[in-house]
Amino acid sequence: MQEQLPSSFREDVALLSSVPAYQSVTGTPIFVLHHVTVSSENLLFLSPLISLVVLGILWKLSPGRLRGSHPSGRANTRGISGLAPSDEENAAYVLVSAKGDLCQGFGSAGTFQSRGDTARSRSKYAVWVAATIFLTAMLFSHASLLALTGYLPGVLSLGNLENVRRQSSSASAAGPLDVFQVYQPVTFDPASNNACNQEILLMEHQFAASYGHPFVGNYEPPQCDFDTTRINLTVTSKGRQFDRLALMFLGDVEVFRTSTAEPTTNGIVWTYIKEMSQYNTLWKQPQKLIFDLGNLIDNTYTGPFNVTLTASFTHQNNVKTADVILPISSRKSSSNSSSAFTVPSDNTTVAYSIPGNVSRAIVSISACGQSTEEFWWSNVFSSNTADFTQTAGELNGYSPFREVQLLIDGILAGVVWPFPVIFTGGVAPGFWRPIVGIDAFDLREPEIDVTPFIPLLTDGKSHTFEIKVLGLDTSANGTAALSNTVGSYWVVTGKVFLYFGDTVIHGKGRPQISAPEPQFFITRNLVQNAQSGANESLSYSVRAERNLTVRSSSFLWSQTLSYSNFGLLTQQGISQRNNQSTVGTVSATSIGSGRGSIESYTTFSYPLDCNSTYGITDETTSIDATISRGLDIDSNGGPGISTYTLTSGPSTLHTKQYGEAHYFSTSGGSSSSGETTDIFNGDDGYQRYVKAVNGTVVSDTPAGQESSARLLKSPGSGQFCLGRNSVRSILGRGPSTPFV
Repeated sequence: MQEQLPSSFREDVALLSSVPAYQSVTGTPIFVLHHVTVSSENLLFLSPLISLVVLGILWKLSPGRLRGSHPSGRANTRGISGLAPSDEENAAYVLVSAKGDLCQGFGSAGTFQSRGDTARSRSKYAVWVAATIFLTAMLFSHASLLALTGYLPGVLSLGNLENVRRQSSSASAAGPLDVFQVYQPVTFDPASNNACNQEILLMEHQFAASYGHPFVGNYEPPQCDFDTTRINLTVTSKGRQFDRLALMFLGDVEVFRTSTAEPTTNGIVWTYIKEMSQYNTLWKQPQKLIFDLGNLIDNTYTGPFNVTLTASFTHQNNVKTADVILPISSRKSSSNSSSAFTVPSDNTTVAYSIPGNVSRAIVSISACGQSTEEFWWSNVFSSNTADFTQTAGELNGYSPFREVQLLIDGILAGVVWPFPVIFTGGVAPGFWRPIVGIDAFDLREPEIDVTPFIPLLTDGKSHTFEIKVLGLDTSANGTAALSNTVGSYWVVTGKVFLYFGDTVIHGKGRPQISAPEPQFFITRNLVQNAQSGANESLSYSVRAERNLTVRSSSFLWSQTLSYSNFGLLTQQGISQRNNQSTVGTVSATSIGSGRGSIESYTTFSYPLDCNSTYGITDETTSIDATISRGLDIDSNGGPGISTYTLTSGPSTLHTKQYGEAHYFSTSGGSSSSGETTDIFNGDDGYQRYVKAVNGTVVSDTPAGQESSARLLKSPGSGQFCLGRNSVRSILGRGPSTPFV
């Protein structure tokens, strides 16, 4: 009679039917889960069953006198009921079939009768059975030894049964998917001091139909002496929705720029903690807090964003921060509106009179492309935008090069060659679940040190600050120069950080500026079909170099920048690859009577290699992409907390992402898959290596350490709902018609 299995084991077997098949032993798909240490109490009831399997193996290998024999003299090869002779050797491996059913005979002792055996043989056999059962029970009742089974080829690690039960229970509860950005943790210990330790709720708001309707609240500073401020942003969403850009203002000053992840049917959640002490001069005064997250709710886009924002204030003996922060923005807080500029349509010029006791001045710039400028790094020359209109549609122009300029009184004070941010709906959404792109949750702000302009700015007059975004124009002779405009559009703001000091900045008038026009080297080659004359492929490249130096009698600031982008469109624009590199060095030097001393020195680079192909038929749409990108920053630090390095003092950041992703849709539904690896090395030796496959984190360890292979099924990931609904909105080219 076959033994009745415990109900909990039957439930475990049923749960395993939802796990992908990873290995096949004898042509039958086998579920393989790697070891996760759990309590042994759920394993005790399995001991008799496992004993029989082990016994079968030992029976096979034992001396012939202990085996039963057929009348023919051949050993009994049905020692484990239901297994053919060829299968018996694999009895210990064949545990669970693709349907989750137990293999035949798993609970039966089978036929072990021996004809003509002596009583002594039967006695030895009985001792053999008893010893096997006892030793097997002891083995599997100790969870510390359970790992032995996790690494035998093809063997199901039974310790995972409880893990699968727990994961499945979580999935059935439809919990949200935890999405995250890999970044340097912001940590502090409020209990380490008694001077100040307060947390304030800044916002708890649902952004639904919120275009033109930002959250507006009034902030009151805590009644204690603080020098360290951190914010905690937690967001949940459920349904279908685009990825959205969000900006936070204190008055007219933008202090935080972030973006959202695309939700699932079961929902998503993320938390981001940000250092905000660089804005302490604002936090110490009552402020109007404006959080602008434009969203749309209709029959298709159903996901609102529920946002909770808190601020923590402590006294940590932090570094000195700016005494005054002036906005370079549209200054619309008085009308409860966002103060961001839209470039190129807006006039970005503002004017200020700067006090005379300023000893250091730094401008930070926040700028990112949207719409036709979101994928600026994949744009083509304007003369090539119509090359593939029948397939890829009108391409976006002004080249894949962008320069953000800061002008003071119309004088070029410095430039930014922007980092190519990729939001969670871009290129292929399968890349960004649950790991979002580099800086997607916190768009960093490059800085331009304008201290050499202090003698000019402190003359008691009003002076203008202006931000421009430029691309490239090409001429018929194959040369290129900076354009006067770009496509639509860029979201831009800036800030002037002023530091007061006892040091008098000598000199008067404008600084000496060496800013020759950047050197551009371009190529392009359009290949046509010999028979039809149709355009087949376009290759193009841009290489650029720029050097800029600004000098006053007491201060020197310089930039050295290099850039390259090699682009190739094939299959009439259906496939595209761009390989881009940006490298730069920025230094600030105090000039005295003797040799100058370098006060700050920063080097950075951000490579990007992106390859994408889309396909469209009457019934299907597909997108396939690979990506490799990085961000490297090394700095010895400058005054205060940098908006670029996000820390004070020396800073090191080396992060890299790479992977592949796929999307496929038909009239009957859609599917998305992807694999992303993120390697992060930051300050204080912090390292992290994370790998995600199809929305599931499969490895998360300190970088350089080998992780145990494991399957971590993300509970509640939910049905895939693509936020962006056309190839063009995802890739920046191709049809703009909604998916099938």
